[in-house]
Amino acid sequence: MEIYPILDEHLPEALYVQLYNYFKREIESASLPACSRVPSIRFLADRLHISCTTVQTAYQQLLAEGYLTSRPRSGYYIAELDSRAFAAAPSTHHPDHPIDKKAQFACDFFISAIDTAHFPLIQWKKCADRWLTPSIFNYGDPQGEPHLRELLASYLHRSRGVNCRPEQVVIAAGTEGILRLIYQLIEWKNGVLGMEDPGYRGVRRSLRDQNIHLLPIPLEKEGLSIRELEKTAADAVYITPSHQFPLGMIMPVSRRLQILSWAHNRHSWIIEDDYDGEFRYRGKPIPSMQGMDRYQRVIYMGTFSKALTPAIRVAYMVLPLPLLDRYHRLEWRQTASRLHQQTLAQFLESGQWEKHIRRMRTHYRKKQELLLESIKSIMGRHVTVSGQAAGLHIVLYVNSTVPVDKLAAMARASGIRVQSTSGYLIQRDSMQKLPLLLGFGGLSTEEAKQGIKQLNKIWSPYYR
Repeated sequence: MEIYPILDEHLPEALYVQLYNYFKREIESASLPACSRVPSIRFLADRLHISCTTVQTAYQQLLAEGYLTSRPRSGYYIAELDSRAFAAAPSTHHPDHPIDKKAQFACDFFISAIDTAHFPLIQWKKCADRWLTPSIFNYGDPQGEPHLRELLASYLHRSRGVNCRPEQVVIAAGTEGILRLIYQLIEWKNGVLGMEDPGYRGVRRSLRDQNIHLLPIPLEKEGLSIRELEKTAADAVYITPSHQFPLGMIMPVSRRLQILSWAHNRHSWIIEDDYDGEFRYRGKPIPSMQGMDRYQRVIYMGTFSKALTPAIRVAYMVLPLPLLDRYHRLEWRQTASRLHQQTLAQFLESGQWEKHIRRMRTHYRKKQELLLESIKSIMGRHVTVSGQAAGLHIVLYVNSTVPVDKLAAMARASGIRVQSTSGYLIQRDSMQKLPLLLGFGGLSTEEAKQGIKQLNKIWSPYYR
């Protein structure tokens, strides 16, 4: 039996993972007959022009999971499995609300998409290969790889004005992982976390199984309402001052100082998520709140997901000194890949990271400019745009006779994904006029232009 799957060396996942996924899919669909022999390791390696180790690793994983069986002096065979067990379960989604997968959309203005075509794959591979040694397979420092923390502390000081030492930096897998760790560090006298409304939904997800009450705080033109914040008994407040998610305003220095003063006077904490802090298109990025903090009340956090790729689940935080002792008393295991951490360290040290950021800032700025030109020329006075000073999405207010959720549903039915801000609200009535969100990071300029034309065609009968 001849099986020659197509492997792509340019994909970020390892070749053995691609080979494993191929056999797993074919076995589950019964495309490969049970009890049939699969090609030998050497034969398949020669035909695919890959190493024997790659094939052996894939086969061993399939063997361990029961997809293959091994016969002494004979080779590997397809296990006898009931393919009906792998049949897709009946969908529980209403046909009017399909699952948001990119394949379902002719044009996808997904706000979290990035331009993967510009990922520096060659440079990344070189950095990864340098650290792929037997020592990397041991348990690492629970706080994160020391060299990466040292480089991050230096970079954050240069680029974002963060004042910290390497021992204050903590690495973890993803933003929500960082948040769950923060919840263990804060002494919750009142059990209340304040949060921008609308705001990042990951905060709500991270609070599952936590005995913490989430308190929505409305936004004003300059960001979080300090008047409403002062009325609360919040032990901490979560904010995105560099580029508020999802509405896109940048918090001015005066408002930042007011919130810092609130935290000092109340002995509360500020969780500063530097969302999209790298991608500011007008002027230089505003320094972080952490760098302005004289009272050691700010927990600064960030991630590599938007600037590099979400596939690298590496996030970080900078702990204020009063929380360090409490952190070290925790029994904490590292959740982020050591290989990714070491690769990132080499990527930063070689200068590739800052070079990549500069290149992508220019690239995304041009994308955004062309998107804004398309909106202006095609939709004209029927829409208003905001939130364009930074980030990878814009905020679109449509002057329409129907609500934004209806506009988004109409677009989705025509194969275009745009997102309503209603899903990011904690209090449904906290905003009188809701906008739509259009991401441009993952679209070509031509795709974005055609998408705007189609949206205008769909929505124009409902313009005021």
